[in-house]
Amino acid sequence: MPKKRSKAAYMISSVAEQYEIHPQTLRLYEREGLLAPSRSDGNTRLYTDDDLQRLEVILKLTRELGVNLAGVEIILNMREKMEAMQRQMTEFVNTLNNEFISRAKPAEPAGQNSLIPVLSITRPVAVGSKKANSKRG
Repeated sequence: MPKKRSKAAYMISSVAEQYEIHPQTLRLYEREGLLAPSRSDGNTRLYTDDDLQRLEVILKLTRELGVNLAGVEIILNMREKMEAMQRQMTEFVNTLNNEFISRAKPAEPAGQNSLIPVLSITRPVAVGSKKANSKRG
């Protein structure tokens, strides 16, 4: 379907030719909010590689799966939300890993001679727990 792309911006005519669609279809996608090409000083639409990737998704949904434009909009919005959630989950896991590493300390001297390093994890003690009460005396 598409030809090899470089790190450039493409005019509407070349994108329409490359993807075998009418330029009015690209304008429609822009009006519907599915694509948002940048504009040159002369107000010419310029499509980036990211725009072309998004266009490929739109064309796959419409051509191969028969999804209408309202469905495409919903799917694209869901994809963006899922990507944002994935980024949040990655940040959360990284935070947990950093916390785990910061609480890890070398094991007691008996474990220092082992072939595999042994770590013990310090856990915060809850205020109302039995350990906290027994330490108070």
